[in-house]
Amino acid sequence: MIKKQELLSTEDESFFRTFDLGLTAALVALEETIDAIDKGPRSNKAEFVFKRTVSLEQIVAEYWDYDLAIEPQSYFNALKAVKNRLYSS
Repeated sequence: MIKKQELLSTEDESFFRTFDLGLTAALVALEETIDAIDKGPRSNKAEFVFKRTVSLEQIVAEYWDYDLAIEPQSYFNALKAVKNRLYSS
């Protein structure tokens, strides 16, 4: 099940935006690149921004359908890298 609010962007359809840290780690582990991290000035949430591609949309669909296969160490390493980037910026 794809979360529609994440596939639809109100600002620019060429970008995919998500607040989901687990999804972001999966995308990074599968070699998608974070283009930006938007942190709200009064929010403790960060929004991850990716360029929208066919492969990215396929990964997102498989993630929400519980169908994504990923190597556990790659996922864990990607999660650490995303957290480091998030907290160092």
